[in-house]
Amino acid sequence: MNLQSDDFELFGLPKRFGQDAAAIDTRWKELQREAHPDRFAADGAVAQRIAMQWSVRINEAYRRLKDPLKRAAYLCELRGAPIAAEDNTAMPPAFLMQQMEWREALDDADDAEALAALEAEVRAARRAALERCEAALDRDDDAAAAAREVRALMFITRFAQDVAARADQHGQ
Repeated sequence: MNLQSDDFELFGLPKRFGQDAAAIDTRWKELQREAHPDRFAADGAVAQRIAMQWSVRINEAYRRLKDPLKRAAYLCELRGAPIAAEDNTAMPPAFLMQQMEWREALDDADDAEALAALEAEVRAARRAALERCEAALDRDDDAAAAAREVRALMFITRFAQDVAARADQHGQ
């Protein structure tokens, strides 16, 4: 194992968005067993410290690879299209309109049925954005397009949290 390896190399996975979640989990467990500090107890403090660094590195990679949004953002970075969400907030006009409509719908949602409908719509939008992201990364090799989808997914994720919080307030 090499600390300089990217997450995909570390886990022995192809550098693509589409991944088998079970394979990621299995490989994480294997790597954690290999690098667990207890395996190096007889080798002294230095070996245990190195094993701990490996364990931390493996967990960081696992969190990025397991989460589709983080995995997509990471692939964009690796392919030279940083997300730069703080600096690049440009969105297509249609997406901006969708955001405004969703915000209004959330403001107007006064019952469980309206919130459930909005939640379903947001879930569908997330699925569609993930599919576009996968196509951009795995089929079209267009990291810039994928980065735009990642920025949209970041908004969708935050908005889904707002909808869920509102639903919790209504006792769902």
